[in-house]
Parts: sequence; C-alpha cells; structure tokens
Amino acid sequence: MPADRTYAFPEFRRGMDHDHYEWSPLNASRPKLEWPGNARVALCVIVSLGHAEWKRPDDSFQVANLAGGYGSGPFPDLTAWSHREYGHRVGIFRVLDVLEKHGVPPTIAIDAMTAQHYPFLVRHCLERNGEIIAHGISVNRMITSRMSEAEEREYIRTSLDAVANATGKAPVGWLGPESGESARTPQLLARAGIRYVCDWANDEQPYRMNVPQGELHALPVSLPLDDVNALWDRRMDVDRYGQMIRETFDALYSDGAENPRLLVLTVHPFLIGQPFRIGCLDAALEHIVKHDSVWCTTGSQIIDRGQTPT
Repeated sequence: MPADRTYAFPEFRRGMDHDHYEWSPLNASRPKLEWPGNARVALCVIVSLGHAEWKRPDDSFQVANLAGGYGSGPFPDLTAWSHREYGHRVGIFRVLDVLEKHGVPPTIAIDAMTAQHYPFLVRHCLERNGEIIAHGISVNRMITSRMSEAEEREYIRTSLDAVANATGKAPVGWLGPESGESARTPQLLARAGIRYVCDWANDEQPYRMNVPQGELHALPVSLPLDDVNALWDRRMDVDRYGQMIRETFDALYSDGAENPRLLVLTVHPFLIGQPFRIGCLDAALEHIVKHDSVWCTTGSQIIDRGQTPT
C-alpha cells in the first residue's frame, strides 16, 4: 500500500500530482511479481524504427536537435535524414541478427511512415517471430498538448491503421515518437485498443494505469539505457554503455531474487546498428542470457502472462 502523506491542502496526494496511476513504492510492501518459470528478470528489447521525414510539416512538433543530425538548420537536413535512414537500410538487420543469436524476440516499434513506405522491411520484421507495436506517424511528429483532442485521436488512429494494414494485425503496444504524450494520451490509447504503453520510465515492474475505458498498462523503459539517451544525448563511450547495461542487469538480477524485475532496453538501429557499436549489444546480451532465470520476451507477453502489482 502507498505510504501516507499529509499536507495542508487536499489537492496534494500520495506521490504525484496526476491521476494516471496509483503510487506504489517498490519495497517490501509491494506484492511479489511472478514471471513464467520463476524468472528473476524479464528482458524486453524494443527496436525503434522511426522514419525521419525529408521536411517535417510546418504544423508538427519535434524535439530540438533531434538525434542523428547536426541541428535543425535549413531543410533538408541531410545529416539527420540519411543517418536515420541508415537504420532502415543497414542497421536493422544487424540488430535483429544479434537478438536472434541470443534468443531474444524483438518488440519492434514501427511508425506510420515506415509501415507505409518500407514494405520489404515490414515483411522482414514479421519473419523474426517478435511483435510489432505502433510508434506514431514519424519521428518528426510528436504528440504534444498543443494538439486538440480531435487531432490527437486522428493521429493515433492514423498510426494504428498504418501498422494494422501493413502487418495484418492491430498493434496492442505503443511507443510514442520521442516518448511524446499529452495529458490525455493514455486515455485515448486505451480507448483505441492499446493495452500497454512504453513512454514511462518510473519503475522496474509493469503497472496498471487508470483509464475510464479499456485496460492499459505501463511497460517502463530503462531510460538511461536507451541508446539515444546514452550514446547521443550524453555522448557516452560505447564500452561504458555496454558495461552499464551489464551492471544494470546484475543489480536487477540480484534484486529479482526477492521480487522479480523488468529490464526494457530500447535501441535504435541507426545508432546501435553501426558496425563499431553492434558488438556492444552482442556482448551485453550474451552476458544477460547466460544467467538462469531470465525470461526473454515481448511486450505483449509480459502484459499477458506477468501478474502486474496493483
């Protein structure tokens, strides 16, 4: 149960200033999570395939200094566009091969532009026995609170329809471009049939979100291990990055003896799929899967089979 917190004003509640989920500390008071096979750690690797548009629409929003290029400057920004497309042309195949080598089924986030314009890539991803989830429209078009509710509904519908049409199956997972959300995004995603969202980074176990319609869970990502956050934003040395993945897993594996944990690793093929970086991912996964009691799985399997704490 959440700890009691007392304030002079009733609007201050336990832990947060919003109603998206209940605050729950991960300590001895939280019910024990159960993974299949009594695993200590569930490993989910999200492969993010976000398309960079040649020129983003004037009414769209993207993060400043989008990873991959040298700045927002005059269009076309060839460094960002071509660097990002490297992931679709080259890097994705290296990444998927490494995951297959270690028996890790991929959870592949595909945006509408990728789904519509890269049919070969979609077919290749479908052959890898993983899961494809929705990833917005493009990396240049984030969801923000600047959108009206009608605009955001249409944005979500466009993304889900594109993935469903390309794969033959409606996606049940969602990763927003650059993890962008408005205050109403979880409710709109649940209403559209999404069962889990990967934009939150505040736990080491999945948890249920409060939505008036449908059922939605957060599948918390390890933000410091996101390769864009580590290798691009923080300019971390690739060897240190690989060591950080291993150290994170080791700590989760130790803690998981008492209450099992979740490691969601998000990678971008245009970065980790480079020939001088792919060995880092290979070595990190080799370290992880050599341990007993590790469940390598996809996002939907975690939501379907994992018992999330209430």
